[in-house]
Amino acid sequence: MAMPAFTTPVPVPGRRFRRLALAAIATSALIAAQISSAAAQSIGFIRDAEIEGLLADYSGPIIRAAGVGQSAVNIYLVSSQSFNAFVADGRRIFINAGVLMQADTPGEVIGVIAHETGHIAGGHLARLQLELSNASVLAAIATALGAGAMAAGASTGSVGGGQAGQAVMMGGNQVAQRVLLRYQRSEEAAADQAALRYLEATSQSAKGMLRTFQRLSDQSVSLRYADPYAVSHPMPRERVAALENIARRSPHFDKEAPAGLQQRHDLARAKLFGYITHPSSVERRYPRSDNSVPAAYARAIADMRSGNLSRAIQGADALIRAAPDYPYFWETKGDMLLQAGRPAEAIEPLRRALSLAPAAQLIRIQLGRALVATAQPGRLDEAIALLREGTREEPHYAEGFRQLALAYGRKGDIPHADLATAQAHAASGNAELAKRFAQRARQGLPSGSPGWLRAGDILTMKER
Repeated sequence: MAMPAFTTPVPVPGRRFRRLALAAIATSALIAAQISSAAAQSIGFIRDAEIEGLLADYSGPIIRAAGVGQSAVNIYLVSSQSFNAFVADGRRIFINAGVLMQADTPGEVIGVIAHETGHIAGGHLARLQLELSNASVLAAIATALGAGAMAAGASTGSVGGGQAGQAVMMGGNQVAQRVLLRYQRSEEAAADQAALRYLEATSQSAKGMLRTFQRLSDQSVSLRYADPYAVSHPMPRERVAALENIARRSPHFDKEAPAGLQQRHDLARAKLFGYITHPSSVERRYPRSDNSVPAAYARAIADMRSGNLSRAIQGADALIRAAPDYPYFWETKGDMLLQAGRPAEAIEPLRRALSLAPAAQLIRIQLGRALVATAQPGRLDEAIALLREGTREEPHYAEGFRQLALAYGRKGDIPHADLATAQAHAASGNAELAKRFAQRARQGLPSGSPGWLRAGDILTMKER
């Protein structure tokens, strides 16, 4: 997709983010609670039809095997190159882009998804909140007792009393942390076992999961350079060995991923490297001597980001010639032209991409964006139709509503432009602005109309 929409900042209130961090960082759960809300006001998410489709294919069989309901679980791709993943509120899995970028095979990513799904199926997050509460109670009691001892020591002039109070406080906090970590270690082990069951039930090899865990085990020796996942999911060698003993008994252990899936994995990695890393890093990873399709994909995107549009489009055209029925090469060319300020030329490749992937709503929205960007009044009705359908299927994608507002505004339909603007703010979590524009929309929309009712719904939304 086009660069401005590839990484989308999504506001996350500080209190909620602290709860996610506590659930994610097992060995530092008590420390994580001290994360400042100012440092956690937003998390960058990546929205991309190609990568989301791949993750859906990775996760679908696992989620079905876990019996948690595929429609109830959403996967979010976080714009970070570090290797990390965690679950939140029993229905959301957050995976860093670094998981895909560092994984050589689909099985390594599938193993991470299987492990995190094990946490969801086991209800670990809900129980973790109880354990956190219990741990906090222990720490609070220790703090109160320690403070009392220190106060008594101060009132009597006893240095020993003050030191004893400090010892009680420190010791109590250590006990609380040990209680919490013991609980989380057991939940990590349970998620491991669940992941192995899901992989077995879906006739998939656990070799990729073991490869990931082995790498994390090696990193755990020196946490200074470890990825966050190695910290939040401690991997003692004994634990990895025990998992390997079980995994090797499976008749699927030596089973490789289908060639087509591996190719899609390689293309997704190349796309992420092309968009996220510096173009010079892309050149080192995918030198011009590398004639593979993923390498050409990464270099074409890097060329676009470097401002070499001519070479970027040549690269996209070469990719299309190599795989004319692959929708995302057409999408990439359209994005390049749109990014270069040539929206009229972007329309045809985006149309072709959508015809090859009609369920890809992000491409539908991107085509609508190109039509709006031409500033041709005759294209607005088609743009509005595309954007309305796209946002109906992607109600949390704020950019789609922004483009819809722009289309309505250029058409002179201000009430619907205000409504779409309100929906964009609501999708971004800005309740104050959402309500302001919703109130304006209701003043211009017919009473009782669908738009008027949607504006009313926005007026009742709460701050997130």
